[in-house]
Amino acid sequence: MAKDKDLSFTLLVWRQAGPDKAGKMVEYKVSGIKPEMSILETLDRLNEDLIRQGKDPIEFDSDCREGICGTCGVVINGVAHGPKHACTTCELRMRTFRNGDVIAIEPFRAGAFPVVKDLVVDRSAFDRIIQKGGYISVNAGSAPEANAQPVPKHMQEKAMDAAACIGCGACVAACPNASASLFLSAKISQFAHLPQGQAERMQRVLTMVEQSDTEGFGDCSNHGECEAVCPKEISILNIAQMRRDYWRAALQG
Repeated sequence: MAKDKDLSFTLLVWRQAGPDKAGKMVEYKVSGIKPEMSILETLDRLNEDLIRQGKDPIEFDSDCREGICGTCGVVINGVAHGPKHACTTCELRMRTFRNGDVIAIEPFRAGAFPVVKDLVVDRSAFDRIIQKGGYISVNAGSAPEANAQPVPKHMQEKAMDAAACIGCGACVAACPNASASLFLSAKISQFAHLPQGQAERMQRVLTMVEQSDTEGFGDCSNHGECEAVCPKEISILNIAQMRRDYWRAALQG
């Protein structure tokens, strides 16, 4: 079996020393890249070179590197998480690109996601939105029997599909309004479809939407870019559900 040829790329990486500093794209050459390496591993290789040269390595976020946690998100060639559908940045393999390609890598850009350094942005706004969702009312005693509260299968599936959101922020980066509506609606819908989430349903949607507005995220105007780049394929139908619930809650006062 023929051995895969090593690849070489030109990386254009956004470098910014801090939140109040000016940033710019800086060109780097990388070689000896294996096709099976991820783009984060390519940045690791580049950082090794920069450290050997006594230069400041590129700052970027990552954790699980398995497409679970959502911390790795960057914009690659103008697309949040890159060109591969339903794929996080850490799962994007270099075989996706052609040998010699120029690859531009930038942070997620939104007023509510201020740049910390280089490719790292502060996404704590998402944490504050989730905190506003509060808790669900449950019996805190012993675990109930599994079938004590039946949930229709189609409702289970809707709730689980919404709960697949990893909070990466790609929806915000892709939206021309920097809206967090896909993330917001997923976090609301995962409870709205289950009986355990009904007690606080109206209050939850009001407080979470209000917090999203406070954080400076824009409104949804149905471009659909959020759904297109979502690595977990969260449906924009969740946004419609959130809007219905929000108006119901607002009218109930």
